[in-house]
Amino acid sequence: MNKVFLIGNLTKDTELSETSNGIAVCRFSIAVQRKFASASGEKETDFFNCTAWRGQAEAIHKYTSKGKKIAVIGSIQNRTYEAQDGTNRHVTDIIVNEVEFLSYKDNSSDNNNYQKQEQNEKPKLEAYEDDDDSPF
Repeated sequence: MNKVFLIGNLTKDTELSETSNGIAVCRFSIAVQRKFASASGEKETDFFNCTAWRGQAEAIHKYTSKGKKIAVIGSIQNRTYEAQDGTNRHVTDIIVNEVEFLSYKDNSSDNNNYQKQEQNEKPKLEAYEDDDDSPF
């Protein structure tokens, strides 16, 4: 089984592009802090390159930006290629299958105000007429 769960912060803004067939692809990197501190007492951070496809790629690009927290579920893919200098390079990518936005991109102060207002609103309850035929 090849499955990975990661929660981290975007290290830079996402890069959205299209394949020659018109399929959207989004590449980004997340920083994930390790749970335990090193011998020196500092927590180390791992960096993971991620790739998302199609509608998910477009959503990630639209709703995230550098520094925002994101949860990714995917699989690990290793590949090798020959660099321009003739050396072989090995690359490890996370292919995104599922994503959850843990913080959102702030596009404007209006959007920010809307989100704050939405968070402060309490759900409105509807009146319920008592029904004597109810079994409980």
